[in-house]
Amino acid sequence: MHKSTLEQWGLLDEVVRHGSFANAAEANHRSQSSVSYNLAMLQERLGVTLLETQGRRTVLTPAGEELLAQVRPLLKAFYTLEKRAIAIQNGERSRIELVVDSILPRENLFSVLREFQRRYPRTQVNVTEVLETQVPDSDHADVLVLSQRQPGSGRGEWLMNVDFVAVAHPDHPLLQQDGVISAEQLTAYPLVRIADRQHFSVLQERNHGEVWSCSTIEAAIEAVTHQVGFGWLPETRIQAALAAGTLKVLPLQQGVRRATALHLLINNHIIVIDASLQTLLNLLREQSWH
Repeated sequence: MHKSTLEQWGLLDEVVRHGSFANAAEANHRSQSSVSYNLAMLQERLGVTLLETQGRRTVLTPAGEELLAQVRPLLKAFYTLEKRAIAIQNGERSRIELVVDSILPRENLFSVLREFQRRYPRTQVNVTEVLETQVPDSDHADVLVLSQRQPGSGRGEWLMNVDFVAVAHPDHPLLQQDGVISAEQLTAYPLVRIADRQHFSVLQERNHGEVWSCSTIEAAIEAVTHQVGFGWLPETRIQAALAAGTLKVLPLQQGVRRATALHLLINNHIIVIDASLQTLLNLLREQSWH
């Protein structure tokens, strides 16, 4: 049997915050005698003096400071639990599963999530990144931002285009040539591609020659930066490298830029879109994607 309750520790915290039994009682809509009785019982059962009077204020003893410091995280967790229960009672989601294509600009995505967290601090958003042709578990996803429609998702709506630009390291042989670069000249050098991205048809890749596939965007960027080959990379991910001069745009005759469309999809199993889910959808739509 516990010697104390969270209610008693909560009242102790309130007395310390407000400086007196009377102020704490008024703030919590209780009688002063009720507050005094609970704290007297707390100290008696623990066998420790937690409070003392200094002038007109009631303050913690050293022992009280030490013990209350250990209890405060529990009080905070308990208050959060109660608020979460109220939110659930009001129909607010506790979690949203968001699946996004790995090429979605992260800076913008984090901006959306930061604003959503500000509005719904008790709703957790789980983000899963997937490759273009990787089939996500759409049954468990609430919202998806993908280049292709998935089973279990609606028709969706266009959200943005992600631009890919042909680049290489400044010392790459392609950038040592004069004039524009032809498709035939490209075939002499390895192409670095992001696995599962469909910038080239199968026939084009067979005709290209050596092709290096990387499983992540970051790996592809590193490979091109270290002169493994050239490649079409998401412009938003290499802006810093372009500005620093560690990567350079290839002057191709055609096809310097390629675009992939991303679509906003909702799980077909969701019949009613609640306020928190609608807010996330609106923030994704309203974001200035670039």
